[in-house]
Amino acid sequence: MKAAVCTAYGGPQVVAVRDLADPLVKPDEVLIRVHATTVASGDARIRGSRFPSGFWLAARLMFGLARPRKTILGTECAGIVEQAGSRVTRYQPGDRVFAFSGAKLGCHAELVAMREDGAIAPIPNGYSFEEAAAISFGGTTALYFLRDLGKLKAGERVLVNGASGTVGTAVVQLARHLGAHVTGVCSADHAELVRSLGAHEVIDYRSEDFARRGARWDMILDVVGTAPFARCSQALTENGRLLLVVAGLGDMLKAPLQSRTGGRRVLAGTAPDRAGDIVPLKGLCEAGAYRPVIDSCYPLERIVEAHARVDTGHKAGSVVVTIPIPT
Repeated sequence: MKAAVCTAYGGPQVVAVRDLADPLVKPDEVLIRVHATTVASGDARIRGSRFPSGFWLAARLMFGLARPRKTILGTECAGIVEQAGSRVTRYQPGDRVFAFSGAKLGCHAELVAMREDGAIAPIPNGYSFEEAAAISFGGTTALYFLRDLGKLKAGERVLVNGASGTVGTAVVQLARHLGAHVTGVCSADHAELVRSLGAHEVIDYRSEDFARRGARWDMILDVVGTAPFARCSQALTENGRLLLVVAGLGDMLKAPLQSRTGGRRVLAGTAPDRAGDIVPLKGLCEAGAYRPVIDSCYPLERIVEAHARVDTGHKAGSVVVTIPIPT
């Protein structure tokens, strides 16, 4: 199979497409022929060894000290089941599926093997492979922070700092679906997009600091790591919650102490890789409550350009990589 391989830490140029052996399929696994995948912010962060402040050593121990331990990046994909293991009962060859490998990575390849009880589901009705490939990373993160960590209630006011990225666009849509009044913070270039996704208000971060507007929100989600508690505490309601989707070690360590002062709470962490979130996401897609935004598409042989696009920090939604069927 062809796969995008990352054998060193550095810029986009450290990624190259190579021929590798096909994965071996275990009895409880399915082999997916990947038609589309994404280069997510997490992929670019691993490749560039750009981890949140304070996490460099822990991340290097996890992902590889001198070079990436898992050379094939990619956390999400969509394609067709090519082979089913002997104990597989849920899927059969020919099924159109999307999948989320999470921290196991491996999706930047023509073939990927995954357990049938893992984060796999049939592609939502009416979805292309490109759209289906972009469902999982933003969707699972949004569900975890809104529903599980923040316990969002209908009628609450939510501000999304970084509303136009992969996670931000998912948060805006799902917060609106859950009954919140949504304010998105992004550049003016992406304001109309964020409004079209359901935001009631949009603030251009280049011309206005939301924290100094004088307004208050029940929940602030910081998707880009620029809204620590010290900056936005006065923008929270008396019992408001600040959810740090991206945070350095210092902010995470301070969160419990900050949560003891007054009724405001600071909640931080990493969204877990949970197979149970994939089927609900499929349902939300088919109900029209969530549709991933695609910033741009690149063929596998141009994956270096896809990484470069993510590195700009100005994408809107997901950067998709397409993989043609071999002839």
